[in-house]
Amino acid sequence: MALSLGEGGGGGSRLRRQLESGGFAAGEYVKQLSQQSDGDRDLQEHRQRIQALSEETAQSLKRNVYQNYRQFIETAREISYLESEMYQLSHILTEQKGIMEAVTQALLLQADRDDPALGARRAAAADPFLPLSAKDAAASEEGRQRTLTTLLEKVEGCRDLLPESPGKYLVYNGDLVEYDADHMAQIQRVHAFLMNDCLLVATALPNRRGAYRYDALYSLDGLAVVNVKDNPPMKDMFKLLMFPESRIFQAENAKIKKEWLEVLEETKRNRALSEKRRLEQEALPRPAPTPPESTNPFDEDEEEEEEEEPSAEEEVVDLSLEWIQELPEDLDVCIAQRDFEGAVDLLDKLNEYLGDKPVSQPVKELRAKVDERVRQLTDVLVFELSPDRSLRGGPRATRRAVSQLIRLGQSTKACELFLKNRAAAVQTAIRQLRIEGATLLYIHKLCHVFFTSLLETAREFETDFAGNNGCYSAFVVWARSSMRMFVDAFSKQVFDSKESLSTAAECVKVAKEHCKQLSEIGLDLTFIIHALLVKDIKGALQSYKDIIIEATKHRNSEEMWRKMNLMTPEALGKLREEMRSCGVGNFDQYTGDDCWVNLSYTVVAFTKQTMAFLEEALKLYFPELHMVLLESLVEIILVAVQHVDYSLRCEQDPEKKAFIRQNASFLYETVLPVVEKRFEEGVGKPAKQLQDLRNASRLMRVNPESTTSVV
Repeated sequence: MALSLGEGGGGGSRLRRQLESGGFAAGEYVKQLSQQSDGDRDLQEHRQRIQALSEETAQSLKRNVYQNYRQFIETAREISYLESEMYQLSHILTEQKGIMEAVTQALLLQADRDDPALGARRAAAADPFLPLSAKDAAASEEGRQRTLTTLLEKVEGCRDLLPESPGKYLVYNGDLVEYDADHMAQIQRVHAFLMNDCLLVATALPNRRGAYRYDALYSLDGLAVVNVKDNPPMKDMFKLLMFPESRIFQAENAKIKKEWLEVLEETKRNRALSEKRRLEQEALPRPAPTPPESTNPFDEDEEEEEEEEPSAEEEVVDLSLEWIQELPEDLDVCIAQRDFEGAVDLLDKLNEYLGDKPVSQPVKELRAKVDERVRQLTDVLVFELSPDRSLRGGPRATRRAVSQLIRLGQSTKACELFLKNRAAAVQTAIRQLRIEGATLLYIHKLCHVFFTSLLETAREFETDFAGNNGCYSAFVVWARSSMRMFVDAFSKQVFDSKESLSTAAECVKVAKEHCKQLSEIGLDLTFIIHALLVKDIKGALQSYKDIIIEATKHRNSEEMWRKMNLMTPEALGKLREEMRSCGVGNFDQYTGDDCWVNLSYTVVAFTKQTMAFLEEALKLYFPELHMVLLESLVEIILVAVQHVDYSLRCEQDPEKKAFIRQNASFLYETVLPVVEKRFEEGVGKPAKQLQDLRNASRLMRVNPESTTSVV
């Protein structure tokens, strides 16, 4: 048949190429297939091939969709990371622009000082409305303050912001529309008041015309303005950056937007220039007051002595040094350029210079400015350690921020943020771990990921906080909480899915072996994993015990007390190996001729199942499970012992009774001692309950002569 697939994979490829061809016509294909088919069976086979090809295509499509979805998530994550980097870059460029403008203004100011006439002409050209007298300047200042007061009285909640000093005045104000930075959806209408030192944002009250409610106040020192490129229908927008947040506003038209951008930059520039002038004036030496002339001839000698011994304030604090005057600006540059080490070095240099020197008013003002930069630096370092940042790079990626926070005297905060960062990293690694079909394979991966992360975190913690012994208790608490997170994922995969006891034992063994790796750094969390797993292991042991008891009772109900016939020597040899692995070394004395075994199938099956349960339970054993394991063993053994006892009392046939005694002898004299010995080897101490059970079993009079005669 021309269209039949026939030969395996080659036919499948031909059919796939035929169906995928551009000129494929379904009607012609079906018509030709029906004409050339040999019958219904041929059509059914062809239909099955097409169905298999359809399922294969669907699976391939699912895999492609899943792969594309994963790539989309990773791309979105990278975009978010790059957006953060672009924000920081924009902030750095804005700061650099401000610095260059400040340098330009400083050079112009120096030129004005050298040539006052040139400075006057430049000022007049720059501001044609410059007041010509002090009286006119005072009147203009009073008018601007009055205007600011009138406007701010319309804003609820900003009574404390009314200007109390003559230096605050209104520069510009206007209505704006705020948009969401992520989704570009309109949020609210606001009114912005730009003053010479800050920007006030107020929201419009819906039911009162011309009235506003206070929303936020931003200092011009930490404010950056970024133009937003028009992207219709979103246009005439600009962004205000106030670390670590940002807000987007839309002006009424392009002209107003341009005015906002220009007046904001100009006001920031004037603010920086006035601040620099004030610092220069404070740094200038003040002339000492001239003392009144004295007629006492001995005063000249005293004055000479006083001149030779300057006051303490003059001899120790010299704030006119160039590096001290430029220190706040240098700190701003270091923070903007993410030179954290350089910023902390400058702070250490200042603290070393001031040292134990007396505190004067200029020193207090300098300290206030520096403290503000320290808060900004701390916020940046805290942001670097926040779990929202990228967690790539492992624990070492946090070392830079942690070390600088410790140098700033904030080791407690550094410890807290470091541990939160690592907790998020461990949780993310566990969440991204692919769940395998084989439980043991997944547990191997889970233990490798978790304990490797824990070990790396512990080593990094020991490196970063070597001199802070008080932080180690916080690490121990964090390790315990992380272990709880690990056990939750472990139990959900091993115990909640009702895995077999042997699989659970192997998984717990793997977890214990990985946990021992932490002893290399002096951290033993084995007792914690025992305490967290004891409930689940106890439930698994009791559940498997109930299964063995039910299976034993079912076999007991069908017991005919007949010898086992294994039919082949191979089957008999396999049973010998199984019993030898169970610890029964004298099993040969219970075998007969022609592959017969002089034991009941029920007793042999009970022996194998009980020893298997004991071996798996010993892999799970720790002291908290001692009584649970012991009581489970006693319950399992009692089911078999009571059944044998009942059969001996009820059986009337002498031959069957002798056979039952032989099985009882095997159970009491061979199996129970093996169980008792293996339990003592695994636990490390004998079990009195098992000894009492064996001694009580001996009270059931088993006649060894009859047993021998049966053999």
